[in-house]
Amino acid sequence: MTIATKALLGAAAQLLLASVVPATAAGLDELAAAAKKEGQLTVIALPRDWCGYGALIDSFKAKYGIAVNELNPDGGSGDEVEAIKANKTNKGPQAPDVIDVGLSFGPSAKAEGLLQPYKVSTWKSIPDTAKDPDGYWTGDYYDVLSFAVNADLVKTPPADWSDLLKPEFKGSVALAGDPRTSNQATMGVYAAGLSEGAADAAKAAEAGLKFFADLNKSGNFVPAIGKAASIAQGETPVLVFWDYNALSARDNLKGNPKIDVIVPKSGVVAGVYVQGISAYAPHPNAAKLWLEHLYSDEGQIGWLKGYCHPIRFNNLVETGKAPAGVLAALPPAAGYAKAKFPTLDEQKAAKAVIAGQWDAVVGATVAK
Repeated sequence: MTIATKALLGAAAQLLLASVVPATAAGLDELAAAAKKEGQLTVIALPRDWCGYGALIDSFKAKYGIAVNELNPDGGSGDEVEAIKANKTNKGPQAPDVIDVGLSFGPSAKAEGLLQPYKVSTWKSIPDTAKDPDGYWTGDYYDVLSFAVNADLVKTPPADWSDLLKPEFKGSVALAGDPRTSNQATMGVYAAGLSEGAADAAKAAEAGLKFFADLNKSGNFVPAIGKAASIAQGETPVLVFWDYNALSARDNLKGNPKIDVIVPKSGVVAGVYVQGISAYAPHPNAAKLWLEHLYSDEGQIGWLKGYCHPIRFNNLVETGKAPAGVLAALPPAAGYAKAKFPTLDEQKAAKAVIAGQWDAVVGATVAK
């Protein structure tokens, strides 16, 4: 490469950097102007009926006049990461600007150099345990494990994990998966252990296994993978379910039967998704503006309307910005305030214990 070529490339790089707003929250007017010059935002794997994303995308377009290209709405977290890898040198419509992925994919994508840092203007109100300290990924919304209860069959719903051991719940309680393989079910066992007062992840997992062993011995545990249909049909009248799924089931069943969704008094575990900007984003300023939109009060309330608890939920409640009508459709906010956001290391430690010891300690084969 000649000296002249190097100089030319260096000048081009400086020009590119000058056109990109720095990796901290700048003035929204400046950021919006830079984003409008780029003219488009490309998102991926965002079904319009998931977490209120349809309304969020439409409000972004209306507010800023920027087109949104929606790639592969039914894709998963792995598809999103692979799309970044496959389009590192492609600035066309198949290259995503932003991704919305499960918690484990944030740190791994950062480690592979696939993300660029950005801290939104509401950064301080986002829990430290739900964001990368350097801004490479940020927790965006979460579900908590709840009890989805067939109220036509269960007249006195459980308020906490310990209630599930009572005789009136004989043949009633199920998990939404096999704890040896399902993250939702594994976290259910872990949450039960946390309710026993265990703080260390491995000890919480052990306590959770003992809890389910007792539940199984009492005849209260139903060794089947629970679903919305099994709640409605009375096969699993009480199901440990992510609250988003439980609330959606409640609405879809339209009172036939009536479904109560209860966040337990203790052992409240949150499952977090994270947002990140591609290191190769064709529209980096539009991507940053999109994150500002999502983490604003307006964007956070948009997720809440879609039954996905925004990462700033506690802040919205404390400041009185969460609409009363939206909160009325959810379990009481006090339960969510207790939510624990287990780190990846804690999740791995719990999964190792639960998957490895379920058969020996609980002895129940969960059938599909």
